[in-house]
Amino acid sequence: MTGQVSTLGAVHHEPSTTVIDSELFIRKTFDEDPKKGCELLFRLYYRPLCTLAVRFVYAKDVAEDLVADVFYTLWNTRAYESITQSYRAYLFRCVQNRAYKYLASELKNMDSLEAASQQETSASDLPEPIMRYEELCHKVEELVAGLPPQCQKIFILNRFEGRTAPDIARELQLSVRTVEVQIARALTVLRHGLRTHWLLAGLCLLFL
Repeated sequence: MTGQVSTLGAVHHEPSTTVIDSELFIRKTFDEDPKKGCELLFRLYYRPLCTLAVRFVYAKDVAEDLVADVFYTLWNTRAYESITQSYRAYLFRCVQNRAYKYLASELKNMDSLEAASQQETSASDLPEPIMRYEELCHKVEELVAGLPPQCQKIFILNRFEGRTAPDIARELQLSVRTVEVQIARALTVLRHGLRTHWLLAGLCLLFL
């Protein structure tokens, strides 16, 4: 799943000059003082990351805990030393993965409680909802990766990084209307690609 998730955490096209300058400044800060580098990342991305997480877990406090844990792990394990890609892409992918794991854990707990009230429930049935959720994640990632370059970039910035249409339009030097059309087009592709999927309703909750 890691290889596929990267398609959601990073846009495989040339970023704007602003983003490039920001990444260079962050890397320079880490080279001079890792603690200040982590503090800079926190100031820049804490709120957008919480916005992303809450779309998955639907609880502000849980979302904030997930994001805080990502930053704690980044510092405590010195993971920042091995980041060669975009810091922003790395953080958004980590938060998305944490959200997936949290939801999988919640599904497992719910199944365990249900099983406790039934005398005949096979233990092998418990992971099934988790596998189904993983299947959904893989399918979503596959569909997003298959979007046209500009459409994919706009969709990721909007749905996975919490950027508004006007903000994206300014960064990419497009009209707001163009951005809105591309987002709608991406959603249409996802709806069509998952129209026969067992968890279509779940997808609507995640993205709409």
